[in-house]
Amino acid sequence: MVSLTNKSAPVAGDDWLRSLSDQRSSLDVAVLKKALNRMQSVELTDDKQLHRAIAVANILSELGLDHEALAAAMLYEFVRVSALSLAEVRTEFGAVIANLLDAVMKMDAIRLFHDKARGENADAESLRKMLLAMVEDVRAVFIKLADRVYTMRTLVNLPDAERQRIAHETLDVFAPLANRLGIGQFKWELEDLALRYLNPELYKKIAQFLNERRIDREQYIERFMAQLQSELAKVGIAAQVTGRPKHIYSIYRKMLRKNIDYHQIYDVRAVRILVDNLPDCYAALGIVHSTWQYIPGEFDDYIATPKANNYQSLHTAIIGPDNKNVEVQIRTHDMHNHSELGVAAHWRYKEAAKPDANLEKRLSWLRNLLAWKDEIGDENEFVESLKADAFEDRVYVFTPKGRVIDLPHGATPLDFAYHIHTDVGHRCRGAKVNGRMVPLIYELKTGEQVEILLAKTGGPSLDWLNPNLGYLRSPRARAKAQHWFKQQNLDSNIAAGRAALDKELHRLGFHDVSFEKLAQSFHLSKVDELLAAIGRGDIKISQIVHLLHQKFSRDITPPETRSERSAPSPHPDGDIHIHGVGNLLTNLAQCCKPVPGDAIAGYITRGKGVTIHRKDCLHVDRNNSENPERMVEVDWGRESEKGYPVDIQVVALDRPGLLRDITAMLANEKVNILGVNTQTSKRDRIANMHITIEIADINKLSRILEKLGQLPNIMEVRRKVH
Repeated sequence: MVSLTNKSAPVAGDDWLRSLSDQRSSLDVAVLKKALNRMQSVELTDDKQLHRAIAVANILSELGLDHEALAAAMLYEFVRVSALSLAEVRTEFGAVIANLLDAVMKMDAIRLFHDKARGENADAESLRKMLLAMVEDVRAVFIKLADRVYTMRTLVNLPDAERQRIAHETLDVFAPLANRLGIGQFKWELEDLALRYLNPELYKKIAQFLNERRIDREQYIERFMAQLQSELAKVGIAAQVTGRPKHIYSIYRKMLRKNIDYHQIYDVRAVRILVDNLPDCYAALGIVHSTWQYIPGEFDDYIATPKANNYQSLHTAIIGPDNKNVEVQIRTHDMHNHSELGVAAHWRYKEAAKPDANLEKRLSWLRNLLAWKDEIGDENEFVESLKADAFEDRVYVFTPKGRVIDLPHGATPLDFAYHIHTDVGHRCRGAKVNGRMVPLIYELKTGEQVEILLAKTGGPSLDWLNPNLGYLRSPRARAKAQHWFKQQNLDSNIAAGRAALDKELHRLGFHDVSFEKLAQSFHLSKVDELLAAIGRGDIKISQIVHLLHQKFSRDITPPETRSERSAPSPHPDGDIHIHGVGNLLTNLAQCCKPVPGDAIAGYITRGKGVTIHRKDCLHVDRNNSENPERMVEVDWGRESEKGYPVDIQVVALDRPGLLRDITAMLANEKVNILGVNTQTSKRDRIANMHITIEIADINKLSRILEKLGQLPNIMEVRRKVH
C-alpha cells in the first residue's frame, strides 16, 4: 500500500486507488473512485478530512475488507459531521453501504458504555442497538476500530485532557473489543499507543530499554533461528521461522502481574514457527523441547483449547543458548492469519455471502448477550455483563466431560454453575477443582477442571448477592440469583430483608434509623417494599451502607433536633463542616469514636473547640438537655481521606491461630490496627476481643466486618458502641 504521510488528500486518494487496481476488480475500484469523488465534492471538505477518510480505508484494505466496507469507511467521516446524510448515501451508493454506515453510527454508543463503566449515566437501549448493529454486520466494528487506530496514530495533535480521555477509552473498550474479535494487529497497536499517552514516562523507559538491547537481541535471535531452522529441516518439517516483536504494553502487563521492574524482564527474546499443517505443529514442539530445556509452567496449548476469540497456537518457553530464555509460538499459516486478522479473515479468504462457522462462533457471544438482555431486562446488569463478556480478561475451565467454559476473570465455582444451567447454580452447595474441595468463593484459573456438588432441592443464599463476600463475579450469574429471590413469597422476602438489614445496622452500630426515610431514598412508598427488595436481592446491603455513608445526617435520621441555620463553613482540614459559626478547632470524641457516614453532632467545649460525637451517643442527649446553646450542627466534609479510630467487638470460639488470622486479614485489607485486647473464658473457651482499627469510612468498615465474620470460629463481629 502507498504511504499517505505528507501527501495532500486528493493526490493520496488517487495514488491509493491506482495501487488497488492490481488487487481488486475494476467494478470495485469504480465504486471507491465514486466515493472519493463524492468526498471531494462535499462543501465542508478539507484536506484533513480527506486524508483521514483515505487513511482509515487503507487500514481496512490491508485487512482485506471488501469494497463496500472501504467505501463506507471513506464516507463515514462526512456522515459523522453531517456533511453527508444517510439518505444521500442510500440514493447514490445503495442500501448495503447506507445500512453499513448506519451501523457504524450506532457504534458511537461505545462512548455511552465507557461512561457507564466509569459510573456515569448511559442509555442501555443505545448499547443494545450497538450490539445488534455489530451482529447484523460486523464490518461496522472493523470501520470503527480502524477509525480508532487512525485517531491513536494522530493523537499527539490533541490537547492533553482529550488525549487522556481517548487513551482511556481505547484501553478500556476498543483494544479489548479487537481482542474479542481476534484482530491481533489492532489490539497490540491500540494498547501500545494508549500506554504511550497514559504513562508516557514508563512507555519511554521500556522503549529505550528494548532499543538499547535491540542489536544484541537481534543477533542472538538470528543465531537461534538458524539453529532451529536446521533442526526442523533434519526431520523434514517445512517451516517459516521469524522473530516475534515484543509489544511494550505486554511487557507493562507482565511487570504488573509479576510485580517486577522492566530491567527484570529477561524473556524479550521470542520467535514464531509457522508450519503447513496441524501435525507439524506438535512435531515442531517436540523438536524444540528435545533440543533445549523447556521451562515448566510456561506451556499453553491453545490449539486443543482455543481462546474465546478462536485464537489457536502453541506457546512454550525454553532455556536457549547461553542460558537465555526464549519464548516460542508454533502455529499453522492459517492459524496465524486468523490470529492477526480475526473475524476479518472471513472477507479475505471466503465469499461474504457464504456461511462461515468460524465467523458464527466468534459472534455467538454477542447473540447470547442480546438474548440475555431480553430475558432479564435490567439495564445496569446488562451494562455490567457487556463489560464482563466483551471487555475484560477471561478464564477457560473444563467440565468433567472436557467441555471448555469461558468465564470472566476472577469467576468462582458458583459463576461456573450458573453458566452450566440456572438450576445448577441455584442448587450448588459445593465444588471440586482438579479433584479437591474448594470454597465457593475460590477464584478459578485457566485450565482447571470444575465439578459442582448439588443439593436435591433448594435455592441460592442471600449472601451470594453480597459483593463483599465474593461469591459471584459474573453479572449474568448474579442476575439469575436475584431473579430467584424475586419469585419467592412476599412475606419471606420481607422477613429475610428485615433480618439482613437489622443484622447490618446492629453490626455497624447504627441506632434509631428511620426505615421510612430509607425507603423514600430508594423511591419506595412503603417500608415493606424496601424490605422485600432487600430480601429479593434487588437492593443490596452494600447500597444501604453507601446511602448511610453519603446521606445519613441529612436524609435518614429523624429531623427533630434540626433547626434553621446558615450555610455550613468548612473546617480548615476539610474533614468537618460546622453550621452557623466560623472555623473552629475540632476533635473526635473518644467515647463514641465517630467515622464518616455516622450521624454526628458538635458540642462547644471550653478551650478545646468543638467535640464531635455520634448523634446517638449518651453524651449528646445529656449535653442537649443541660447546655443546648452549646450544641452545634455539623456534618462530614466531602473530601476527607483521613483514617478514624473505630472499636469493634469480636466474639469467637477460641482456637490456635485465631488472632493471627484476624490480624492477617486486616493487613491484607491495608487496615491499621491501633490496639487489641482479648479475654478468654476458661469455662467455655469463648474469646471476647476488643480491637481498635483505623477506618476511612462506613463502606470500608462494612466490608471489614463482613470478612471478619467469614473467618472460622467467629460467632459475632460488630462495631462497639460505648
